[in-house]
Amino acid sequence: MEFNVKGAQAYAYTGGKPFDPALPCLVFVHGALHDHSVWTLLARWFAHHGHSVLAVDLPGHGRSAGPLPTDVQSLGAWLLDLLSAAGVQQASLVGHSMGSLIALEAAAQAPERVRRLAMVGTAYPMKVSEALLSMARHEPLKAIDMVNNFSISSWASKPGYPGPGAWLHGGNRALMQRIQAGQTGLNLFEHDFRVCDAYDQGLEAAAKLQCPVSLLLGQHDQMTAPKQSQALAAALKAKTYLLPAGHSLMAEAPEQLLAALRQALA
Repeated sequence: MEFNVKGAQAYAYTGGKPFDPALPCLVFVHGALHDHSVWTLLARWFAHHGHSVLAVDLPGHGRSAGPLPTDVQSLGAWLLDLLSAAGVQQASLVGHSMGSLIALEAAAQAPERVRRLAMVGTAYPMKVSEALLSMARHEPLKAIDMVNNFSISSWASKPGYPGPGAWLHGGNRALMQRIQAGQTGLNLFEHDFRVCDAYDQGLEAAAKLQCPVSLLLGQHDQMTAPKQSQALAAALKAKTYLLPAGHSLMAEAPEQLLAALRQALA
């Protein structure tokens, strides 16, 4: 589904059902070098169980046009503008990695518009090493391989979604390479990781929230290790779910993540 957000085209996947703003709305926000497709299982389940769903492509990613906001605060404001364009007054937000910070910031900017917040594979501060930032600038494809290896703790998906034999590493690498190639003349990898690295308003944002918050974390996550979220969890008074996965929880532990998210949003 396409929306006009301040003169720019924005895309959101609705889970295979027509979007109905009268239903309880659930918004999914992807992380760095990803798009709406990482949420397919979750978006479809909730769309077919009483929710309206918007799995967004952030500006400059996937099917959404630029320009790309350069900080988490601007991306949080963009997300609220998209909700307004969709005719949604209140929604629950689910964000992964960079998307979790964007969802947090949106909930802080308009606390009355957010019913629940679920932060998947999150950490604060979400600092990125200088070595990785340098590699992202000069050798982005090599950096993609490095991040991909750090993000997944096993070799193949278990029977279930997306199907027996699915190659987790190959699928995630292909998605990141496609998103990177989608922006001519712009290093989207470096852009996204610098957005994460620069965000320093997480605890201030947490103090403004009025909704229940859940953290859904991978036990084996090397990108945003669970211990890096402890201060944020305390500030948010959040309930924490630990799942048997690395950073790419949606691909590596899809059924477990769905079960935990159903609890978190109940």
